[in-house]
This record gives sequence, C-alpha cells and structure tokens, in this order.
Amino acid sequence: MNNSIYLGGGCFWCIESVYKKVNGIISISPGYMGGDTHNPTYEEVCEGYTNHVEVVKLDYNEIITLDQILNIFFTVHDPTSINRQGADVGTQYRSAIFCKPDDRSFIVNFIQELESQSIFSDKIVTEVNDIQKFYIAEDYHHDYFTKNPENAYCQAVISPKLNKLRSLFSELISE
Repeated sequence: MNNSIYLGGGCFWCIESVYKKVNGIISISPGYMGGDTHNPTYEEVCEGYTNHVEVVKLDYNEIITLDQILNIFFTVHDPTSINRQGADVGTQYRSAIFCKPDDRSFIVNFIQELESQSIFSDKIVTEVNDIQKFYIAEDYHHDYFTKNPENAYCQAVISPKLNKLRSLFSELISE
C-alpha cells in the first residue's frame, strides 16, 4: 500500500532533488498547494498573490517510514524561517506539510519532539495542514536538478542539500 504526503520547504526543485535519492519514494511531483487561485501558474505563484506553497507530492511505500521522511525534511531545510529559504523569499517558500488527517497528530507530535530537543535555536514555524487541491507544476520544473546540474542555483543551493543527505542518511539513499 502506498501513502502520500506533500512537503513545502522552499523551492520545490530542492525538495524534489533530495527525495529522488531516497529508497521507498516511488514517485515525486512538484506542484502548488494551499492557495486561493484555481490552476495557478508558476509566475502567479512567484508573484506571491495566490498564497500557494511550492510543494512536492511524495508517494512512498513501506520501505520508508513517515518518521524517516520527516527526519530528512527537517534536516534539509530551515523550518524556523518564515516565508523564506535562504535567498528564496515569499509565502510560496514557507515551510509546510500537507497530510492525511490520520497522519496529522503524528506529524504535530514529531515537531513538538524536535522543539523539546532544542535542535533549532528558533521556533519551528512549519504549517501542518490537511491535503488540499494539488496543482502539478509545469513540465520544465520536473526533475530540474537532473536536467540542469550545472545551473548556478543548483550548484549553490541543491548540491549542498544532497551532500547533507548523503552524509546523514546514507542508509536511506541510493545513488
């Protein structure tokens, strides 16, 4: 049986690139969720008027647990940063999780446990929401890092996240 979760942790190119390497993730789709506009475009989302979050839809199987997915997520992005990840600024880059109602309490407890461990110097601001209408991103956003590895953004932002993934979660990845 497969499960789905939608993660927003800055630019969807970054989150997609990380989870493409993780065993148990069976499909990944970048897109938009949580906004007010029907069928938004990338340009509309980037303007900041739709209130959508850039997310990736992860479909996963029993090879990986929700706990492991969340550990990776909270390691490869800054969950304490409001409406930004590094130089990417705007509500579309906010830290957000969209999940099934059955997973909500587990995720909220996971975040509370992180907070109690004082891993982060600031409060975690990650939103936890029920799944809403998902709008798949335009084709050129899919598999962006693989298609554009020499792109300056990819080198400066995505490559360090992949290195962190390899360093901290080597048992969960395949190259």
